[in-house]
Amino acid sequence: MTLEADLLIDRRRLKRRLNLWRVLGVLALAGAIWAWLPGGTTSFETAHVARLDIRGTITDDRSMLEAIDRVARDASARALIVAIDSPGGTVAGGEAIHAALTRVAAAKPVVAVLGATAASAGYMVALPAARIFAREGTLTGSIGVILQSFEASELLARLGVQPETIASGPLKDQPSPFRPLTEEGRAALTQVVQDMQNQFVRMIAAGRNMSEEAVRAIADGRVMAGARARDAGLVDAMGGEREARAWLAEARQISAELPIRQAETRTRFERLIATGAESLSRAILGEWLGGGGLRAALAR
Repeated sequence: MTLEADLLIDRRRLKRRLNLWRVLGVLALAGAIWAWLPGGTTSFETAHVARLDIRGTITDDRSMLEAIDRVARDASARALIVAIDSPGGTVAGGEAIHAALTRVAAAKPVVAVLGATAASAGYMVALPAARIFAREGTLTGSIGVILQSFEASELLARLGVQPETIASGPLKDQPSPFRPLTEEGRAALTQVVQDMQNQFVRMIAAGRNMSEEAVRAIADGRVMAGARARDAGLVDAMGGEREARAWLAEARQISAELPIRQAETRTRFERLIATGAESLSRAILGEWLGGGGLRAALAR
């Protein structure tokens, strides 16, 4: 190998190492700036409309709640569009997101856009919105609470299996797959379901400005298409994000020209670490591949 080739290889290695240190320096500087800013936020953010996606089964998701609270605190977020595509989930999960979005709605306009499905808890989380949009093909409603179990004592008896249960009280093992529900157990569980249903009805009555009697008339678990849900008072208008932006511009003077910014379920620091780790891994990989590491590995 000629001297010129050796010098060229050394120069390339030095350049890659310098790039690696530059990446580390940028990460250190970004981390210092983030640590200096109160709460990991910055006043340099530009005005925008935030978008939050709620998809899949709804649970009590702490990262989701923290993302919503960040939108509430972010003065540069002029409004929030909640895009919902969910068949439902737990009552507690829906209640938690409902409460968090209510906090946002106290500070800035919230609009809900229902996708293919926004049923049960998926509809519950839309209630804090000042305006709810749905497609005609959206499946929504399903206002109700369900508790399901199964009972296999007869099957177990045929298999010669005899389950044994030790419980502190007659209702501790209700419902149980090992014995039928007792009348006492059925009454207790029915009360739990009814309490949750009453909570759901009150949320809808408050969020949609309807009487509880009007809500109960449609709170039988039925699923509705978008237009029928609109006629029942559960939805305000047909449309999607485009129509939501137009309503924000007309009714709340939120310019339709403002950019949309996705509400992250990760904190700024977590995103910084993830981005830094990706940049660092690329730099290390580039150093290893270009600096002889790959050739040395292949030569073994």
